Amino acid sequence: MAKSTQLIDNEVFRAYATYAAIVLIKMMLMSLITAYFRITRKAFANPEDTASFGKGDSAKKFLRTDADVERVRRGHLNDLENIVPFFGIGLLYALCGPDLSTALLHFRIFTGARILHTFAYLIPLPQPGRGLSWAVGYAVTISMAYKVLSKALYL
Repeated sequence: MAKSTQLIDNEVFRAYATYAAIVLIKMMLMSLITAYFRITRKAFANPEDTASFGKGDSAKKFLRTDADVERVRRGHLNDLENIVPFFGIGLLYALCGPDLSTALLHFRIFTGARILHTFAYLIPLPQPGRGLSWAVGYAVTISMAYKVLSKALYL
């Protein structure tokens, strides 16, 4: 088994680390986009968040839901449901020793699908764009999971 300090010398692991970082940063940006929409739409979820807009009844009107904020939140939740499994399964996949070209194909397709999914959610693009981008990313994760399981079961 390779030492953890040797992982960075592995091209597949470096590719995984690169694309995992990209999708994790993209997911973190969704938090900032949510905050931006909350502030610009003046739609907050917690009473303490409305403190700068007054007190009592004048601030209560800002405790509300907004369609745009909820759309961004749903996109962020979808990231959590898909990027977290990619993060774990992708790591196991990278450690299974796939060909670099195959691994890059998996990582790039997943990353592209998640970025497209975000644009499809935020713009919004008509369906089936968002659904297809989700399905492509999901299929890539399933493909990597299959490789991990098939490798693990036949050791």
